[in-house]
Formats: sequence, C-alpha cells, structure tokens
Amino acid sequence: MTRVQLTDAEWEFIGPYLPIGEYGPYPERLRQQFEGVIWRFKTGGQRREMPQEFGAWSTVSNRFRQWRDAGVLEALMEGLIAEAARRGEVDLSLVSIDSTTVRAHHGAAGIHLDQDVITALEEGCRRGGEGQVKEGGREEQSGQDAEADPQRDERRRIRRRQKLRLKAALLGRSRGGQTSKVHLAADRKCRPLAFVLTAGQAADSPQFIPVLRRIRVRGPVGRPRTRPEAVAGDKAYSSRGNRAHLRKRHIKAVIPEKKDQAANRKKKGSRGGRPVSHDVALYKERNTVERLINKLKSWRGIATRYDKTPDSYLTGLHLRASMIWINDLTRGTP
Repeated sequence: MTRVQLTDAEWEFIGPYLPIGEYGPYPERLRQQFEGVIWRFKTGGQRREMPQEFGAWSTVSNRFRQWRDAGVLEALMEGLIAEAARRGEVDLSLVSIDSTTVRAHHGAAGIHLDQDVITALEEGCRRGGEGQVKEGGREEQSGQDAEADPQRDERRRIRRRQKLRLKAALLGRSRGGQTSKVHLAADRKCRPLAFVLTAGQAADSPQFIPVLRRIRVRGPVGRPRTRPEAVAGDKAYSSRGNRAHLRKRHIKAVIPEKKDQAANRKKKGSRGGRPVSHDVALYKERNTVERLINKLKSWRGIATRYDKTPDSYLTGLHLRASMIWINDLTRGTP
C-alpha cells in the first residue's frame, strides 16, 4: 500500500487550481492523479511502475501533460505566493540568487522534434555560420581536396542534428555527461520565487537579470511586487551589467567583487570608478538559497532529470516549489 502523498489541508490549497471540464476529468479522481504526479517526481520512478492507487499510469501521464501545457502548476505556485503575501508572510527585504547543476539521466536524451522544426533549426544555424567560414572553405584550409564526400556530409548532418536536439532540450555536455542548470531566487525564509532553466554549460551571470524579472508577488490590491529591497549573489554575478541593473531599479547589491575585477579597476586609477563594497551581514544570509537547493533536490525526480522536454522538468520544479509553499502555509493555518 503506497502512502498518501497529500493531507486534506494541503489539498484545500491545490484543488481550486485544477481545471475541470464539462466531460472530464472526474473531480473525485483529480486528487489521486495529482498524487500520482507527486509520486513520480518525489521517487523518480518510471511512469509504468506507478502504483494502482493513483489510477492508470497513462491517465496520470496524460493529465500531467495537460496541466503542463496549460501552465496549471506554474499558476499554482504563483497563487500560493499570492496567498502568502495576503497573510503578510512574504519577505522581499533580501532575495538570494544562485544556480545548481542537475545531471540528466540517459533516458532524458533523444527529444522528439518534428521534421519542419529540425529543418528550421538547421537553416538558422547555417545562416548564423555563413559569416564565420573563411574564404576557401574548410577543405582547402585543411589542405584536403574539395571533392564532395557523401558519407562525410551525412556524418556531419547527424552530428548537427544531435546538437540541435540537445539545444532544444536544454541539455549541455560536461565531463559528467549531459546536464541542465537551474537558476533560482529565494526569499529570506528559504522559499522559491522564480526559476530559469538552461543548458548545463550556461554561465550564471547572464541569467541574473532574467531570474529577477520572473519575480512576481501579487498582493491583495495593486500591481504585483517585482522589486526586492536587496539581492545577494556570489562572485559569479559580479558584473557591471548586473550592478547597473540593480542600481537603475534602486535595489541594494549584496555581491562581492572578483579579485581580477578589483585589480583591473585599481590599474585604471580614477577612471576605474569607485571601490565596490557589499553588506557582509546580509551576505551571510545567502545560505537560504543553498538550503532551498537541498530542499528541491530531496525529490529524486528533481535531483536527476528524467524528462526529455525542458517544459516537463520545469513543471516539476514548479510542483516542488508549490509543495514547499504549501508546507509553510499549512503550518501557519490556525
């Protein structure tokens, strides 16, 4: 007998966000199917091995895809954040940003793309690389004959399509295999506010502003809050562009400066600008995002990516984040 994944108090927060059509799904089965989705991401088990208590595995899988395409779980996360804001439990005085690398299971490779999508991607790569090829072509530059080799062209085409599939799936190559990277923001109470998913080799600094732009805390009245009072990050986020963005929005930057950046600034003298400083006491609280990463990865389906499509894995992140918010809200329920 599989243990129940949700309590009645937790289901009261989730039920209103699940759509019910005129001819289905049946309301009395929604909870079982939702618990089946939780079981899948919590255990990392295969869909076909799902216990019968959650219903047919194909039905649960189809329901998850419907919720993913409709953005139901992302809306659930935003609604729970809004409910916490209505209770006055969202603290935006300090937001911490960091990233974590997620190893992809070999079953996550091989995303299916339509032929027209692959053709469009190949055409875009070909146009983007036209200006990079020097005169004479690759064959003449390497000293080889420029005669056409059908087998070599076919191998190149296969490798090119493999790279395009990895790019579409947001999977990157590394020494450990294929990986993805999750960029996230956390509040002072160790709860998630926003996610951005990229390939594993993506740098942290370029994703700093996209993560901040995804922070939206709806209140009872007025526009959503999108600007925290201070943002903390490690040295990977120390760049002029990130600091200028925070300064433009009147947000305090709690980001230490890299040694090479400080040396380059001192070498320029007065032209290098003012020294960069940060609040040491606030920077110590950046551990909230590190602890949040540990919470997220306590689910095996989040610690390892088993999903072929990036949308499915990102939806799993929204589900895990929603459960973190629900746990805090149920503790505060009288």
